[in-house]
Amino acid sequence: MGFFDRLSRLLRANLNDLVSKAEDPALILDQSVADMQADLVKLRQAVATAIASQKRIQNQAEQAESQAKTWYERAELALKKNEEDLAREALARRKTYQETFTALNNQLNSQAGQVDTLKRSLTALEAKIAEAKTKKEMLKARAQAAQAQEQLQSAVSNLGTNSSMAAFEQMEEKVQILEARSQAAAELAGADLESQFASLEGGNDVDDELAALKTRLEGGTHPIQLPAPNGPVPQLQPVQQQEVNAELEELKKSIDKL
Repeated sequence: MGFFDRLSRLLRANLNDLVSKAEDPALILDQSVADMQADLVKLRQAVATAIASQKRIQNQAEQAESQAKTWYERAELALKKNEEDLAREALARRKTYQETFTALNNQLNSQAGQVDTLKRSLTALEAKIAEAKTKKEMLKARAQAAQAQEQLQSAVSNLGTNSSMAAFEQMEEKVQILEARSQAAAELAGADLESQFASLEGGNDVDDELAALKTRLEGGTHPIQLPAPNGPVPQLQPVQQQEVNAELEELKKSIDKL
């Protein structure tokens, strides 16, 4: 394959692709109907011309037939007047007109067939144009709907690769992360505060119990005094068993409350 053949094929392929992309269904439909209307006008003109030619041939045939009849009558008249030569000449003229009539009559029959064909073609083209006009608006509406659907699908498919949409989704995710951090910090702060108050409340109970225990102990017995250096040794007082038992019961109750 030569270089110029390849180049020619490439150019034709690119031109066909450009033409296909540039085709607008609505414009093509309108132009198609306009072209059919132009063909209809031409066909009507052809039918009119054919009919006019048929009429002219018919008139010529009628005139030839009439002349043939006239020359035949003249031949009869010449024979009646004993003008044989004149009658012969009249018959020759009659024959010429008869031949002309026969030829014109054959042409007239052929022309009539052509006119009938053109009339049928005209009727069929008119029917096609009427049908095309009816379908044209429907096809244009379908083409517009298909183009709108294609544009919508293209827009939807481009959302995933659109930089603006990607940035928006990224910021949305970032806001969600910040909100999660804020909630976590609030929960931690609340938990720490609760633990502090729980510690304080628990500490107060223990301190109160410890103070009550000290009070009971100090109120029931006296602390043992150690002897002063080089002084007389004091006499220890015996502890009553009932007091010890009472203090022991109070201690148990205090421990049970904890």
